[in-house]
Formats: sequence, structure tokens, C-alpha cells
Amino acid sequence: MPDPKQTALTRARYNRIATVYDLMEFFPERRFALWRQQLWSQVPAGNILEVGVGTGKNFPYHPPAARVTGIDLSERMLALAQKRAQAMEREMDLRQMDVQRLDFPDDTFDAAVATFVFCSVPDPIQGLRELARVVKPEGRIFLLDHVRIDRPLIGPLMDALNPVAVRLTGANINRRTVENVRRSGLNIESVTPLGPMDVVRLIVSRPGEGRGR
Repeated sequence: MPDPKQTALTRARYNRIATVYDLMEFFPERRFALWRQQLWSQVPAGNILEVGVGTGKNFPYHPPAARVTGIDLSERMLALAQKRAQAMEREMDLRQMDVQRLDFPDDTFDAAVATFVFCSVPDPIQGLRELARVVKPEGRIFLLDHVRIDRPLIGPLMDALNPVAVRLTGANINRRTVENVRRSGLNIESVTPLGPMDVVRLIVSRPGEGRGR
């Protein structure tokens, strides 16, 4: 079960940095934007769950005909996302919610998307199992995230720096997200390496047997 204290700590960290979050990512976002577009170009129109909407950086890339429900753990991030949606004149169902405990029935969505989110979910495997539960059996789960670089010196350095990174930004820099997807029971369809030394991965998976139940 998710640790309530860790979840509360994660929420507090993102509430703290919400107003400066876009500024913090101003330079890397120029590259991230291309990867976001690459991911969303694969997402079919339908009933879509976006996890960790943050300030709404993915909103410009949503499929035009999609019905998007967006969730975020941080109420302050969600407030910024709501302002962005209004400025874009987009109608979206935005809710404060924890991916580790989704308040949706089984088989609700045609697809789920999370970009740079599972680096900060306290129990990523539980969160992935919840996505498997709420996405239809024929649906897909699309993830874009940075991962640990498994190379001599670099990997151990990321491990050593991770506690500082978490305190400053809320994000773990040494998550093995591809392995976590497998451990959650999802069936991986593709993994696309991106960025220097493949530090970012675009992962497409589908619910497996059992589907998080």
C-alpha cells in the first residue's frame, strides 16, 4: 500500500515549486516539447486519462477529438493547469487525485498518458497497476520519463545525487522505470530511447492479465 507520509511529502514539494515550475524547466522544455509531441502523436482519440498534468504542458498536444480527464496530486499545480486550459479555451475534466489510488471504475479509459511523472510517484508500481485497472483491456498506456543511466560512474553518481534531487524538485533521477513497468504486470509493446545516453524513454504498454486487480 502507498505510504501516506511519502505521498503527503510529494504533494507538499510540488505545491512549493508550482509557481516556479515552468521557469525551472524553461531550457530543457525546448527538447521535452518535441518528445511530448512524439508521444501524443501515437495516442488515439477517445476517452483519455492524463496523469500528473502539472501546469498543463501537454495540453497543446492532445488529440483534437479526445475527451481528456487530467489529474494531479498537487492542488497548486492543478490550479495553474486550469488557468492554461481556460486560456486555450479547452474543456477538460481536471481533478486533484493520486495515481496510487484512482477514483475511477475499472475499464474507464481508452488510454492513459503520463509524461515525467513516474519519477516522482512514491510507489510507482502501485500507480502503474492502477493505470492497468482503469484502462480498457485493448487500451494503451503511454509513458515518457527520464531513467537511471546504467553505465559505470554515471549510474552510481545518479544514485548518490538522488536524495538531493528529490528534496529540491520532488523527482527521482535514478528510477528504473522500464523495469517498474514490467514488475507492475503491464505488457511492454515498445521502448524508444531518447536524449543523451538514452536518459529518457518513451514506453508504450498495455494492461496484462490480472490488470492490477
